[in-house]
Amino acid sequence: MAFAGRRDAPEAPDFGILKRLARDQLIYLLEQLPGKKDLFIEADLMSPLDRIANVSILKQHEVDKLYKVESRPAPSSSDQFCFLVRPRIRTMRYIADIVNADKMSGRSRKYKIIFSPQKFYACEMVLEEEGVFGDVTCDEWSFYLLPLDEDIISMELPEFFRDYFLEGDHRWINSIARALQLLNSLYGPFGKVYGIGRCAKMSYELWRDLEEESEGDSQGRKPEIGNIFLMDRDTDYVTALCSQVVYEGLVDDTFRIKCGSVDFGPDVTSSDKSIKVLLNAQDKVFSQIRNEHFSSVFGFLSQKSRNLQAQYDRRRGMDIKQMKNFVSQELKGLKQEHRLLSLHIGACESIMKKKTKQDFQEMIKAEHSLLEGFDIRESTSFIEEHIDRQVSPTESLRLMCLLSLTENGLVPKDYRSLKTQYLQSYGPEHLLTFHNLKRMGLLTEQSAGETLTAVESKVSKLVTDRAAGKITDAFNSLARKSNFRAISKKLGLIPRVDGEYDLKMPRDMAYVFSGAYVPLSCKIIEQVRPPIGVPPPCVSPCAPASFQGVRWGPSPRAGAPAGPEPELLPRPPGAGAPGLAGPGGGGAAAQRQRVLSLRVQVHLPDHGHHQQRPHDGGHHRGQGVRPGRGPQTPRQ
Repeated sequence: MAFAGRRDAPEAPDFGILKRLARDQLIYLLEQLPGKKDLFIEADLMSPLDRIANVSILKQHEVDKLYKVESRPAPSSSDQFCFLVRPRIRTMRYIADIVNADKMSGRSRKYKIIFSPQKFYACEMVLEEEGVFGDVTCDEWSFYLLPLDEDIISMELPEFFRDYFLEGDHRWINSIARALQLLNSLYGPFGKVYGIGRCAKMSYELWRDLEEESEGDSQGRKPEIGNIFLMDRDTDYVTALCSQVVYEGLVDDTFRIKCGSVDFGPDVTSSDKSIKVLLNAQDKVFSQIRNEHFSSVFGFLSQKSRNLQAQYDRRRGMDIKQMKNFVSQELKGLKQEHRLLSLHIGACESIMKKKTKQDFQEMIKAEHSLLEGFDIRESTSFIEEHIDRQVSPTESLRLMCLLSLTENGLVPKDYRSLKTQYLQSYGPEHLLTFHNLKRMGLLTEQSAGETLTAVESKVSKLVTDRAAGKITDAFNSLARKSNFRAISKKLGLIPRVDGEYDLKMPRDMAYVFSGAYVPLSCKIIEQVRPPIGVPPPCVSPCAPASFQGVRWGPSPRAGAPAGPEPELLPRPPGAGAPGLAGPGGGGAAAQRQRVLSLRVQVHLPDHGHHQQRPHDGGHHRGQGVRPGRGPQTPRQ
């Protein structure tokens, strides 16, 4: 299989430590409320909680009944209520209503609120305004990072993208900084820290402040993480907006991967029940096809089925002793693999049916034309037809945003026409959607005399590292017509291929988009930290410049050990604010970035880039970069 694994890849850190720490802290917080208790859990914390502590563990620590925060609790005889929630205003009002209702009925209980990952002052203010602050006790479950696989950890903060990009809310910066502090204390000290964007810069600076205050003892230890890359999501919107064509990406598009697992419905399971499947390296079938281009997956599954059948057939010639060994040692594993194989075959069939209905091939063709800058008028006509046929409101918006980003905004005539057709097809309530997309720079209208002054001022200072010269030229020579087109040409984001692009044995990261496009964020990291055996590009020194050009972070305290020296990478066109994404290195499957879940990725020390496995949206793959699910339509 393509990029099946690197023999020289170093062993990943043991991220299971993060899970054990989170579990122990949660148990400690629950035991602070001795005796039987009812636990109210916010909906988006249920899946992460299940990965950390399942129902049996909760029952062992005297949790009697479980409720979702959205639902009104049934009458309960419990004298203690515990709430495991995100720090949200509406949730505080929900809790206040329960407490006040008990007061009015004369019911006396103990109430404990556990905020994850941290509590905010605004939440305490709401509790005080509602008159219940003195009736509850508040605590924090510092659950910053959830291991999703052997080489992927996630912050699982779905609201971060909207909060920071659209609302300009900086409240989650502290959580990112504390996540970095946790990683550094367990697996550090880090080698170098590279970053692009204001959110990345603020997170880094706050993390350095926290390190100085805590005076951690990570210095002197052998580092398990070599380099950290912090990237604002808006650095590379284009990658997140392109259709995914590797197996894992299509599973995410079709079924939605949440917290590392997916629910396969009756159309996949061939039964009346849905099955929840954990998608990670423990699934032997999935681990072999997750990064494969979808065109190769059916052939692999067919061969896998024949191999399994051959293993089953071996039992026919066995004697009694051999049969006993087969049943005790192999049969269970073969049955499990057969079950998973059936599920993934069913998933592939379901994906094919859905994509056929959506004219997937035509949509891919239109995307490739937009990326390459050819047949723009024909692609615009395809988008109009897509809207008029009401194929998918989200897909239509995604194509419009991709057109806007690759063309540096829409021509006013096209913008008005597409907007009008969209509102007529999907309803006037989407006026707010267009407003939000415009605020974030995803769907904009060209203005007369538009210049690149703002962009140039943001990207003028670059790292004085291996790729500085090449990246400097790329960003300083942006054309006035299309920023994306200029940087794409300079960094070679559109591969030049003689003849057919080999999707089964690809030579670069472009295979995650059928050979049409190399993810920008991955390409930048490849330039800064080339793969093993690849010589670094020529470097020319960079002159200091304004705001985004300053080197990050304060100098270490006098007498303190020197920390990692930060470097500032260039900021691509259309930049605005945050998202925490990870490295994508060179080589295997490129992008697993996710917009709505901040993914912390790592490069291991002394070995260049780890095996890429395509995030995130995400997402998000290089040692963790996911061929991304694009930004979702902002909530209205």
